[in-house]
Amino acid sequence: MKLLFAGTPAFAAEHLAALIQSEHTVVAVISQPDKPGKRGKKPLPCAVKQLAEQHQLAVLQPTRLRRADIDHLSVDLMVVVAYGQILQPEVLGFPTYGCINVHGSLLPRWRGAAPIQRAILAGDSDSGVCIIQMDAGLDTGAVLVSASTPLSPAETSASLSAKLSSLGQQALLKAIKQIAEGNAQPKPQADGATYARKIDKLEARIDWSLPAAVIDRVVRGFNPDPVAFTELHELRLKVWAAELNVAEQPHDSGKYQPGEVLALAKRGVLVACGSGEIWLTAIQLPLGKGSILSGADILNARKELFAPGTILN
Repeated sequence: MKLLFAGTPAFAAEHLAALIQSEHTVVAVISQPDKPGKRGKKPLPCAVKQLAEQHQLAVLQPTRLRRADIDHLSVDLMVVVAYGQILQPEVLGFPTYGCINVHGSLLPRWRGAAPIQRAILAGDSDSGVCIIQMDAGLDTGAVLVSASTPLSPAETSASLSAKLSSLGQQALLKAIKQIAEGNAQPKPQADGATYARKIDKLEARIDWSLPAAVIDRVVRGFNPDPVAFTELHELRLKVWAAELNVAEQPHDSGKYQPGEVLALAKRGVLVACGSGEIWLTAIQLPLGKGSILSGADILNARKELFAPGTILN
């Protein structure tokens, strides 16, 4: 089939790579316009654009995609993966077989922009991908193919994204095959939709009054972006990894404030929460080279910052 691909981040690029390697033909690629790098320097191409250019594919980057932008193309099917724009009806109706989307959740749960992070933050036990026939709604289309996976207790957004990318590539090729052979059987979504709103960076600030289990999900859900953080002596402390303190005898929580450092060991920094305790096992300070530090690293070079009784807020 002749495919038009629309996507932007690395998750989308991984699906584009699978299509490039398939028997189908990618006639062109659409991505969001280049954006400045983190330090505000010259605009950088997204992962999808970089991959497309490596394979000499035509790249379109309209600020707002319209049918006029693609009218010159001969397209059987449009594949959309984390593109970042809601498609207009004139675009949805352009390809012969319409548009399909790879969505990183088990719809109708977590429609919207951040399904991977929201699943972890909510403490879901499983997740998955759905290939949907796109309609005018937000992730409301009928499901063509779905695949699920359990979430491990240590699941991060990075690890779940990798799992769903692998599942998504397989499911996408299966859906395209069904469409090409004329035996696709789209199924309307069930009731009970939930919305995965876009991530606000301020959500990543740790609220130490919450239970340790919730804080653990915050750390995992915001790894690798935007990364959970807290304040230490007016320094922003990023928390890349943490572990619940379940193996040792807990301290008397009534004696300590939420956010209070209880102990420092090779395992990490032990901190009191609203209920329970959590080990911060990989942290980053805006000091020196800004390296990610383990408990052993802190003992060697930064232990004065984490003396028991220190308050994180």
